[in-house]
Amino acid sequence: MNNFEFYSPTRILFGKGSMNKIHEHVPKIGKRVLLVYGKGSIKHNGIYDTVMRELSDCKVVELSGVEPNPKIESVKQGVKLCRKHQVEVVMAIGGGSSFDCAKAIAAATFYEGDAWDLVIGQAKVTKALPVVCVVTMSATGSEMNNVAVISNMKTHQKIGLHDDLLCPVLSILDPENLYSVPPMQTAAGTADILSHLWEQFFTNVEDAYVQDGLAIGAMKACIHYGPIAIHEPTNYSARANLMWAAPMALNGLLKTGYSMTWSCHGMEHVLSAYYDITHGVGLAILTPRWMRYVLDETTVSRFKKYGVEVWGLDASKDEFWIANKAIEKTENFLYKTLGLPSTLQEVGIDDSKLDEMADSCIRDKGGKIKGFKTLYKEDVLQIFKNSL
Repeated sequence: MNNFEFYSPTRILFGKGSMNKIHEHVPKIGKRVLLVYGKGSIKHNGIYDTVMRELSDCKVVELSGVEPNPKIESVKQGVKLCRKHQVEVVMAIGGGSSFDCAKAIAAATFYEGDAWDLVIGQAKVTKALPVVCVVTMSATGSEMNNVAVISNMKTHQKIGLHDDLLCPVLSILDPENLYSVPPMQTAAGTADILSHLWEQFFTNVEDAYVQDGLAIGAMKACIHYGPIAIHEPTNYSARANLMWAAPMALNGLLKTGYSMTWSCHGMEHVLSAYYDITHGVGLAILTPRWMRYVLDETTVSRFKKYGVEVWGLDASKDEFWIANKAIEKTENFLYKTLGLPSTLQEVGIDDSKLDEMADSCIRDKGGKIKGFKTLYKEDVLQIFKNSL
């Protein structure tokens, strides 16, 4: 197991009725609030009204319309509002998109230059407003980590800004808030959670027994409860388990002692930067192709463990049979059980920009993606082609 440093300062209020505790916590953090959310579904399901009632002692200004892949323009708009109204706390309602936008706003408020400088690493985060998250979509786990992924469609870049100052100080996780999430979004969110688990589980570190157990347990929870949540949207147990699996997959606890490079995320970020597709859908399309591409004599033992521990395959079988069967089960789960698109063409991506995107994927990584299996441009390009 590798050495590690773990830090998680986020207070979690989990469970039914946790929304009714907002008024006990947020005013203590700050009474001038920037409310960040998406296109307005929270105004139809009652969540917006609940939050506003809980914030009755606060002055609230709003930034609505945050995109599914939050754009740098939305961040800049939020910064202007924070400065104009002397905002003390940024409160986001939604999923990873709203949360990531809120985090970037919180940091960029104290930076006098272009907010994009922070995202691309040309400037450092030195201070940030406190961030509060109200979860209405479980996927990225951004409600409990230090990452904000922001897109710049003009430059075709989708980049993660990392800094401990971005960690939310408080996140409210009420599973009932997920009842109105549509089936396709639930499916994409489940795939997103699973991708975070896969990216970390497929590692060359062999003795991280505790982390393996956490990853395997969370994967099995998603596989069990994802379909239930789709077919029974008000099933509390299904929503609760998915809601907790999301931050557990990406709050830093799981990666302790592991070694990983987020190969599929790097490739999907490029797809989204060019075509603005749903993150979980892009990951679902790419991941099984990546699995098949990197399977060989050096990686098969890890795939065997995945097949036996997650999918319950017979450990006495040939290890390559187990590995291929596990990948087949992964494909069936994503495309048949969850009903997600299985090819890039289904989401409007053809072969016209594959070479350009493959080059973009490895350009800032020293010409290769290191990790479980090192990938060069030609490897990334082939995985893209295999995903058409």
